[in-house]
Amino acid sequence: MKKITPFLWFNGKVEEAMNFYTAVFQDASVLNVIRAGDQVVSATFRLEDQEFIALNGGPEFSFTPAVSFFVNCITQEEVDHLWNTLSAGGRQDRCGWLADKYGLSWQIVPTILGQLLSDPDRGRAQRVMQAMMGMTKIDIAALQRAYNGE
Repeated sequence: MKKITPFLWFNGKVEEAMNFYTAVFQDASVLNVIRAGDQVVSATFRLEDQEFIALNGGPEFSFTPAVSFFVNCITQEEVDHLWNTLSAGGRQDRCGWLADKYGLSWQIVPTILGQLLSDPDRGRAQRVMQAMMGMTKIDIAALQRAYNGE
C-alpha cells in the first residue's frame, strides 16, 4: 500500500462503484474486498497507478467538488472515452470537470492543455485559456486552433 491513499465514503454502493471504475479505466484491478455476509463493507482497488480504499459508510457524508481526481489524458479519444463514461448518469461541468453518478468529481484534462497554458507567449496562452473557459469537455483540436490564433 502506498503511504497516502484516497479513502472514499459511499452510501451502500461500494461494490457497484468499484466495478464501474475498474471497468472504465484500462489499467485497473480489484485488490481486496471485505464482506459482512453478502454486503461489501470496504474494498481496495487500483486505477492506473493509484490505489483507492472505499467504504460503505452510510448517508452521513457525500462527495463535493472541493475534492476531485485529475486525470491526464494523452489523446482526444481518451478524453472522449473517460468524459462520456464517467459523466453518464452524473453531471458535466465546465473546463473538463464532471461528477459521476456516485457524486465523485473528476477533471478529465489533456496533457497538452498544461503545455499550451505554460507557453511564454502570453497571448497564445491567454487564447488557450479563453477557449478552455468556454468548453465543457476539453477539445484538443480547438485548443490548438486557439493557440495558433485561428
